[in-house]
Amino acid sequence: MHTTLISAETLAQHLTDPKWVILDCRHDLLMPNAGREGFAIGHIQNAQFASIDDDLSGPKAALDGIFKGRHPLPDRHAFIETLRNWGINDDTQVVGYDAHGGMYAARLWWMLRWIGHEAVAVLDGGLAAWQAEGLPLVTPTVGRPRGHITERPTLTSTVTVAEVLENVSHGRRQVIDARAHDRFRGENETIDPVGGHIPGAKNRFFKDNLQPDGRFKPGAQLKQEFSHLFSNPSQAIMQCGSGVTACHNLLAMELAGLHGAALYPGSWSEWCSDKSRPVATGAA
Repeated sequence: MHTTLISAETLAQHLTDPKWVILDCRHDLLMPNAGREGFAIGHIQNAQFASIDDDLSGPKAALDGIFKGRHPLPDRHAFIETLRNWGINDDTQVVGYDAHGGMYAARLWWMLRWIGHEAVAVLDGGLAAWQAEGLPLVTPTVGRPRGHITERPTLTSTVTVAEVLENVSHGRRQVIDARAHDRFRGENETIDPVGGHIPGAKNRFFKDNLQPDGRFKPGAQLKQEFSHLFSNPSQAIMQCGSGVTACHNLLAMELAGLHGAALYPGSWSEWCSDKSRPVATGAA
């Protein structure tokens, strides 16, 4: 069972394994159709497309009309139905990949763990690593028999905006922001209406988890780097712009053996939607 990363070589050996499901998670925050269009041009054999907007997110406004961020978590039961439509069972090995160093595939990884499915991994290095091995991309799409995955006890934890707001006052938990350094400082904000960060947060840009070739750094190196940010991983809160790249930091922490950190799903996009919530700018 693969529970964090998988190499292109290993994935290539299981392309036709009926107990393996491969999901293409490519996306572009500024061009929402880019991932689906890239999938149509060429993808890993037997992969299915997983849309960040449609499959890995829920409605942006809750039933009470309150904005929950740009990529709020979907209803758990609705997500399980999506997984079943992809042919996923309780014993399925799921592999996610993208073309952005795991930026989006890590969200899939975290969400499978959210509903209690441990056998999920991210293709280390993504499509670039796949093609560097001389492995092909194909255009035909495939369907699979409907799966019967069931919800099991979650392997993750989350916090609400209310809990994060309370933490700003007492500071018992360390918030870690996965966005680029300039956005964290409140500069060059092009996605959300307000620039800056949650007061007290520290910045760990998700791309700092990667080596120059796009693969993840070794676990020991990641452990050393994250240890400078907090003393107790179970007291850390991971956030980003909309709850996507924060999952990249959570995956890196899992590789490092640092377990128990929570995800703030709404992240900055939810936080900054209410002008009454405090905003900090500049370096932490």
